[in-house]
Amino acid sequence: MVLSLAVGALALAGCGTPNPRPGAPATATETSVSVRPSAEPSTSAAARLITVPDVSGMNHQAAQDAMQAAGLYNLREVDGTGKGRMLVMDRNWVQTGQDPAPGTKVAADAVITLTAVKIGEK
Repeated sequence: MVLSLAVGALALAGCGTPNPRPGAPATATETSVSVRPSAEPSTSAAARLITVPDVSGMNHQAAQDAMQAAGLYNLREVDGTGKGRMLVMDRNWVQTGQDPAPGTKVAADAVITLTAVKIGEK
């Protein structure tokens, strides 16, 4: 995001600048933009642990929302019947399991497996 803003600023820097001497060739204006990385946190993101929320019994969409609200985005979904179906309409599925278990502390990039079946199935 910062880089795209810097590139946009560079592109606009030369627009609309009048030539100071009529008849003289226009000169390119050099603009220097420095992009500095943000300050390093005292602990790395991998060292920050997140408690896995309990999503049992939720519809699959609500379960995904809860995981993401907790800071967990590496979500894997599994058809709990073993048929290998894709969970296309998330709200039509209900959570029957999760791995790691609720309450477990994991790194933000940990894989969270959400197991679900269609509502009404066992």
